[in-house]
Amino acid sequence: MTVLLRASKRNVSHLPPPLVLVLIYAGLILMGILALKLPWATTAPITWSDAAFTATSAVTVTGLAVVDTGAGFTFFGQLILTLLIQLGGLGLMSFAVLILSMLGLPVGFTHHLYLREDLNQTSATDLLKLTRMILRVVLLFELIGAVLLALVFVPEFGWGQGIWDAIFHSVSAFNNAGFALFPDSLSRWVGDPLINLTIPLLFILGGIGFTVASDVWRHKTWRRFSLHTKLMLLGTALLLILPTLAFAAMEWGNPATLGPLHWPAKLWASWFQAASTRTAGFNTIDLAGLNDATTLMLMVLMVIGAGSTSTGGGIKVTTFIVLLLATIAFFRRHQNIDVFGRRLGTDQVMKVLALTMVSLFLILLSLFAMLLFHEGAFLDLAFETVSAFATVGTSRGVTGDFDTVGRIVVMFIMFVGRVGPLTLGFLLATRRTKRISYPAGTVYLG
Repeated sequence: MTVLLRASKRNVSHLPPPLVLVLIYAGLILMGILALKLPWATTAPITWSDAAFTATSAVTVTGLAVVDTGAGFTFFGQLILTLLIQLGGLGLMSFAVLILSMLGLPVGFTHHLYLREDLNQTSATDLLKLTRMILRVVLLFELIGAVLLALVFVPEFGWGQGIWDAIFHSVSAFNNAGFALFPDSLSRWVGDPLINLTIPLLFILGGIGFTVASDVWRHKTWRRFSLHTKLMLLGTALLLILPTLAFAAMEWGNPATLGPLHWPAKLWASWFQAASTRTAGFNTIDLAGLNDATTLMLMVLMVIGAGSTSTGGGIKVTTFIVLLLATIAFFRRHQNIDVFGRRLGTDQVMKVLALTMVSLFLILLSLFAMLLFHEGAFLDLAFETVSAFATVGTSRGVTGDFDTVGRIVVMFIMFVGRVGPLTLGFLLATRRTKRISYPAGTVYLG
């Protein structure tokens, strides 16, 4: 037995780290499928397609659902979903650091570079310390969130159900999963201040990135924050304030969304949707009734996503900011990008361009596949595709209409959207020195 384990470990060690991460996530999804197919996990038998879609959505912390989470799954099934969400949400932050070493993989400098850079650390020891800090912070925030949510759920549903609802939604919110135990998500609390503050606070903290949280905790003053932290805090603030105002302005009189609500509820709903759309997937109004312009704005927010080393998806806030800074520098005829007293290197700009182009290509390719295999309104399918790739989970109500082929396409999008950026990051972190140098050439652009 010992010989077999050593042989298995030696064979695994020869696999590229990106492939190992893909296999780990695929294995977790497979275990989730088998667990959800157990007879005591559901209130009525579900198909393998339903189990596969739900497990993939949970592990990728997306939140798209084809089975009513609250009515279709028993307490055991909901507990399985909670574990899948927790493992999937923490995977890109903690497991990517620990699992490779646990498996005995020879993670050298080139393969380790992306994780070290993304976590803003300088050594493997620092990464392990950060991972332990992450686990403590996650449990603390989820506990606080559950206590606050229990103040709403317990009086309404009783102690047992209320406490479980609070725990489930706290875990789902902090991991930016978007799974809810109610068929209308959180729409019944559209004007409740505690729900509209606690849930967004959880997914904002989960989506801002733990390197930022660690930096803020250690240094506590703006002057000593890292460049990444400064860009994330400023970018997050702007991406919360401006979309909230824009959402309210565009939907204020819409009878299908904000129109019937009183003005305090309109403000809460505008804040909640603007904050949730980038990362979380919860909603307090019917998104199918949004104006086309608002829908497009939400799709852009989903593509931007959350922060690096967070539970959210998308191309990441700092990627979007660097793209803007590079564009401004070009029009100002600046050769370098300087921000907050720091200079961004050409390699970082090239990485941002590569990540953005690959993401946009995958979104367009996935949308083409959806249009090819599934008939439906273009805007609805585009919204669903972007939501799946950015692992957001917001929907305009068409998820349940997909046939088997459509579900496979969406599952592939969710999986690539969650695992793809980290895998691509490993590849981009591998540097190979060119042995041949060519003379400069000119290409006419624009």
